[in-house]
Amino acid sequence: MTLRKGKKLSITIQEHMAIDVCPGPIRPIRTISAYFPRLSPTSEPLSPKPTGSPLVLSPGGAASGMGGGGRGGLLTPLLPGAMGGGGSLSLQSSMDTSVEINSSDSDDFTALGTLEFDLWYERASSKLHCTILRAKGLKPMDFNGLADPYVKLHLLPGACKANKLKTKIVRNTLNPVWNEMLTYVGITEEDMHRKTLRCVCVRMRFIGESRVPLKRVKPDQTKHFHTCLEHPPPLPSPTTMGTALRGISCYLREWENEQLHSLEERGRVLLSLQFLPPLDEGDGGGGGRRGEGLCVGVQRCAHLAAMDVNGFSDPYVKTYLKPDTQKKSKHKTAVIKKTLNPEFNEEFFYEISMSELSNKTLEVTVWDYDLGRSNDFIGGVCLSCHSQGDPLRHWMDCLKNKGQRVERWHILTNELPRSVSHE
Repeated sequence: MTLRKGKKLSITIQEHMAIDVCPGPIRPIRTISAYFPRLSPTSEPLSPKPTGSPLVLSPGGAASGMGGGGRGGLLTPLLPGAMGGGGSLSLQSSMDTSVEINSSDSDDFTALGTLEFDLWYERASSKLHCTILRAKGLKPMDFNGLADPYVKLHLLPGACKANKLKTKIVRNTLNPVWNEMLTYVGITEEDMHRKTLRCVCVRMRFIGESRVPLKRVKPDQTKHFHTCLEHPPPLPSPTTMGTALRGISCYLREWENEQLHSLEERGRVLLSLQFLPPLDEGDGGGGGRRGEGLCVGVQRCAHLAAMDVNGFSDPYVKTYLKPDTQKKSKHKTAVIKKTLNPEFNEEFFYEISMSELSNKTLEVTVWDYDLGRSNDFIGGVCLSCHSQGDPLRHWMDCLKNKGQRVERWHILTNELPRSVSHE
């Protein structure tokens, strides 16, 4: 099209809106993190890249030195092996929030800093030991360019207040050293396969966090972690409106499932079971018992749900052996004030034969004592031949090993047994 001298070029609004528009589906705007992929919190560390397949950044959506019809001025990451069209990194890589780094070939400094810690799962005692070692290159949070950091630990999914542990505060530093061990009790092997440890570095405000799936820790072996602190995981970035709705819906479903699962778990209880034979006439003591029966030991609870406004509970435990037509099977421990990790160390004896016991159900419920009003139900568990998982295994171990004391941790759920009502 030729223009006469002095005549201005006029463009309609429709033509203007059509200029420089890339056909095809709408793609998300790339951020700088798209060009620096990170590991997913649930993935294994990156393996060294094979030679000959580097990540190439080229303008115009094409490899350097090759023609392309893409738009100039944009850097497009090319996947290894891409020849003509511009490749794009997966959406997951731009959302990852933690990466395990090798201190021998990585800088100590990242945007938010790094955190070093050791994890050791002691299978025999069901304890998870978390040794917080040090952090480096933290983000300044005070006017003096320093910070007063400490580390908080949470087990996910789970109620944060019930399972929160934290280190001491180290003053005026961006490279704090703690060397402090924090221990979780009542951690089952099932927990180690499905839970994630969240380490949050805090100085009044959030500094950064790192998440580690516990399935990466082998029983009775210490594993060292040197991780980058990251921001909390963002919402997914959709590529189209339909994808956006599906992504947000999926995200909300996962969030809701995590919250429901957190509500279902109301803490842990450590129980011991022992079927005792009848005493001979010459035997003394025995706590007043004569016949055979079941000895139930309520040892302790851990990570109980907080039921009071002060962030604690006043827990006690009740046990029943059902069915109980005469309503004489109830036993109750003492109340331990203001704690989420009470220790009871009390035992109760039910005089019953082995044949009768196989048809019974042991109900264990944990309550929060409230003066002058109804006590709050915290959680419970039932052990019988009709149970599942750990309760069933514990019950069968007791029946099979007469005279042997068997201890096991059990997860408390918020499902109130039908035969029990609020007090």
